[in-house]
Amino acid sequence: MRVEGTDKIRLDVFISESYGISRSQAKTVIESDGASVNGVKRFKSGFELRTGDEVEFCVPPPRELEVKAENIPLDIVYQDEYMAVINKPQGMVVHPAQSYTKGDTLVNALLFNFEDLSGINGVIRPGIVHRLDKDTSGLIVIAKNDEAHRSLAAQIEKKTARRIYIGLCDGNFKQDSGTVDAPIARNKRDRKKMAIVEGGKRAVTHYRVLDRFGAYTLVRFELETGRTHQIRVHIASLGHPIVGDSVYGGSTKLYGKGQLLHACMLTLTHPHTGEQMCFTAPLPDAFKQTLRTLRKK
Repeated sequence: MRVEGTDKIRLDVFISESYGISRSQAKTVIESDGASVNGVKRFKSGFELRTGDEVEFCVPPPRELEVKAENIPLDIVYQDEYMAVINKPQGMVVHPAQSYTKGDTLVNALLFNFEDLSGINGVIRPGIVHRLDKDTSGLIVIAKNDEAHRSLAAQIEKKTARRIYIGLCDGNFKQDSGTVDAPIARNKRDRKKMAIVEGGKRAVTHYRVLDRFGAYTLVRFELETGRTHQIRVHIASLGHPIVGDSVYGGSTKLYGKGQLLHACMLTLTHPHTGEQMCFTAPLPDAFKQTLRTLRKK
């Protein structure tokens, strides 16, 4: 891989960002197996790269993850033999990953609370049809069998399922409503972030102002597409990042425990009966308390 657009970058940092692995993983492999820089093996993770250098690196195979059932309480909004709707708390990761192996994810809780889950997404994501960011709270639908999973996933892909969010944003919006239609892809400089990138996947977010607090605005969002970090990236591009979202420039003075973004409504067609169903979840207590504080000012 060629070093472009930067100069004097550490070898481990470049590999971490370019190959999508952690810096510690990159450091371990470099110091044991080395990485080729312009055809020469380098074993120091701090080796300094320059623009134009060619780097070859062998990405280590992923570790096999073991996912165990854990007795973690869930706020189950609805369930039957085909599906369940969960009100996920802020701070809960949806499923394990190579970068997150703790046993406190939603999947760990699902395995304890439900006997049946769809297997389409494999052993580390049973039942998971779509995701919410760790620090985004609210509604997420779970499939209990593969038939239900295929139906629910198709609804999200075809945009027949509606997902409504409420977020508190920095600044005062000039317009009462609008649409952001901008493609999203992995941030080329930081693999943990997403960005508006020409040639990325199309992403469309509709927004409407609900309330104004001078330095902050309460906004309703509706997703037309479902890209990773979509609302957070789109709204930050307007200069109004979500409060608490330090990753994308949100302020943390008012609230600093993750972004104040909540999936408040989910409308879908039941995967077996064909019934139209609408689920809602109230704002979390911390979100409501923040709004009360603003309204007292």
